[in-house]
Amino acid sequence: LKKEKEETNFIIFIFSSMIPAVIVGFLFESKIEKLFELESLVFIGFMLVITGILLLLADKAKKSEKSLNIKNSLIIGIAQAIAILPGISRSGATISTSVLLGIDKEKAAKFSFLMVVPLIIGKISYDLIFNTELLISENLLMLLMGFLSSFLTGLLACKLMIYLVKKSKLKYFSLYCIIVALFCIFI
Repeated sequence: LKKEKEETNFIIFIFSSMIPAVIVGFLFESKIEKLFELESLVFIGFMLVITGILLLLADKAKKSEKSLNIKNSLIIGIAQAIAILPGISRSGATISTSVLLGIDKEKAAKFSFLMVVPLIIGKISYDLIFNTELLISENLLMLLMGFLSSFLTGLLACKLMIYLVKKSKLKYFSLYCIIVALFCIFI
């Protein structure tokens, strides 16, 4: 019975974490798309610096065993919504925020990867419903191939990230983000 309650709560936390991203997505979709069109390497560079700092702070955070709750899942959801910006790593932002809130690193990584699944499914469904051109046979094949390759790559990245988070190696991702950021800013 306790395990059922934990699973039910986890599902509630997943869906509550989606609220900020859904709101931001619906209210600012066209503005967000324009940010990706700008291809501003300087902007992306500064966002990568933010990601690097978040990862470094999380790597240095004291070990804690706090549990997820509605408030924390909403805060983590806000981090996910902010990560819609180009250059902010979604998993980096959500894992770092979770760890800074005191959630165990392994639980934080698993929550981060599970919380995005309903959003991806929802966005794909929304796009398929409101953009019927995607259903044209040649587009559909490319869409399916892209989805499959993204899914497989995401699974590998998820496993690697959970391993690195458990081993407290976020500083390496932080360093990587800052090096790429400097490249973006000064090129």
